[in-house]
Amino acid sequence: MNRLSRARPAVATIIDAHCHAGPGDGFTGPWDTSAPLDDYLRRCDEAGIGRSNLLAAFHSDYRVANEEVGRIVASDPGRFTAFAFVNAERDRGQVHSLVRRAVVGLGFCGIKVHRHDARLSREICDVARLFRLPILYDVMGEVAAAELFATEYPDVNFIIPHLGSFADDWSAQLAFTSLLADHPNLFTDTSGVRRFDVLVKAVRRAGPGKVLFGTDGPWLHPGLELEKVRLLKLPPEAESLVLAGNFLRLTEPVRRRQLRSSGLLPSPDRARRHT
Repeated sequence: MNRLSRARPAVATIIDAHCHAGPGDGFTGPWDTSAPLDDYLRRCDEAGIGRSNLLAAFHSDYRVANEEVGRIVASDPGRFTAFAFVNAERDRGQVHSLVRRAVVGLGFCGIKVHRHDARLSREICDVARLFRLPILYDVMGEVAAAELFATEYPDVNFIIPHLGSFADDWSAQLAFTSLLADHPNLFTDTSGVRRFDVLVKAVRRAGPGKVLFGTDGPWLHPGLELEKVRLLKLPPEAESLVLAGNFLRLTEPVRRRQLRSSGLLPSPDRARRHT
């Protein structure tokens, strides 16, 4: 660990909110071929990243891919959470059953959608509202759409990764920064953001409560991505929000419901009877 990291106050648990895992079924690139975790987890251990939120690799059948991610989560539920990957076109009419299986059967706590597959749909937003799930939606630079769905679904939280463009579209990232500041239900993550000053501007304008730490692992080095957050030199409380608190807050409703259904957390009525 370098001197800068040692000098920073410790965060109880650092959560990578954006890491892919499991096999794809294509050969376009690593993103749809395989997302192995061995090297990634070793690097997380070295960097002090204790938990990871997993997303499937691109796949032609996200039911299959989500089940594989579910097996990884079940192997170490103290280390892993996951979001259900959904294709808005191919899974049309089946989103509710796909997400219900992921949330109730596999313990997932959010939805992942990618513009590469298809644009976000009202069906997905309706299901997210029903299950009280955040949606991680990669808009691939189409940031103006965030104005539409954030306004139409003010009770659904949307995480737009990469400040709106993994492709390093500076104009899209700047435009999204304004939307991030204007809409209380829009959030972003730090994964793959290469223009550091744009990230600084986003945190200053929208506040640290709107930004989640993410790596887009296993293909990007988690220690390198974490150092970007350290270099923001935020106050300890603000840094803790980015590194864990914001993710926990956005996923808290569904995680509490899962604990209640498992009997590990009493229902509100039962809790009141014992007070």
